[in-house]
Amino acid sequence: MNSSIAVTKSSFDVHLSGVRFRAERLELEPVSGLNDKPTLVFLHEGLGSIAQWGSFPSDLCAATGCPGFLYERRGYGRSDPYPGEWPMDYLEGETDFIHGVLQGCNVKNPILIGHSDGGTIALLYASRHSDKLKGVITEAAHIFIEDVTLNGISEAVGVYENTGLKEKLAKYHGDKTDAVFRRWANRWLDPGFRGWNVESSLAGITCPLVVIQGKADEYATLAQVEGIISQVSGPVKGVIIEDCRHVPHHQARKRVIEEMAAFIKHIVGTPIK
Repeated sequence: MNSSIAVTKSSFDVHLSGVRFRAERLELEPVSGLNDKPTLVFLHEGLGSIAQWGSFPSDLCAATGCPGFLYERRGYGRSDPYPGEWPMDYLEGETDFIHGVLQGCNVKNPILIGHSDGGTIALLYASRHSDKLKGVITEAAHIFIEDVTLNGISEAVGVYENTGLKEKLAKYHGDKTDAVFRRWANRWLDPGFRGWNVESSLAGITCPLVVIQGKADEYATLAQVEGIISQVSGPVKGVIIEDCRHVPHHQARKRVIEEMAAFIKHIVGTPIK
């Protein structure tokens, strides 16, 4: 990490189509010479929030000299509640909100960095709007459902019901916590969702892409990475991390920052100091 660059945070609300989203900007000091850098846009996982990223976004911004932007999707954290259950195409539906939020907040030259659900949403957005992106980085993204996915989520339900996981998540989601968890688990475990598959969308991805996954991911096999790499149309690199599960940016932080920073350096075209 570049210790000579300080990262400051500012939180605010974004209003779009009658929905309030909580967002956060990461800005750099000093800013001289950094104004043309892409903005790193972090898209959280299916049980995630801004705070659950921890210091990782700030560290990556400092390491690359790029500003950052985070927001919480509807139903999460300090954003407005989500009414009812998710539709079958809930992941595809989030792409419209990304478009509106980025435009409304004047986020320029975005590089999407998505974890799990956020990674899938990043891929779906790129499949429609690659021309609006400088690049995409995914961690543990899904493009279809596997048996290991369902087994992992079933185990997570047991953990939620029998341990202190609910209380831990409540620190981030408050009185929305049970809705956040049940909505996520119920959608993925619904037999009607078993055939969900977005592979046919991937050919629309033409922007540069890095696909990161832990080799021991409890929700997916490496078939997810192989499927993404084989079907996108633009330049792509797969990164498989040994001894790492579903959350590479926490479980293999140093390696992930190195891989992401190298990718961003290539896009920027100038050395990152």
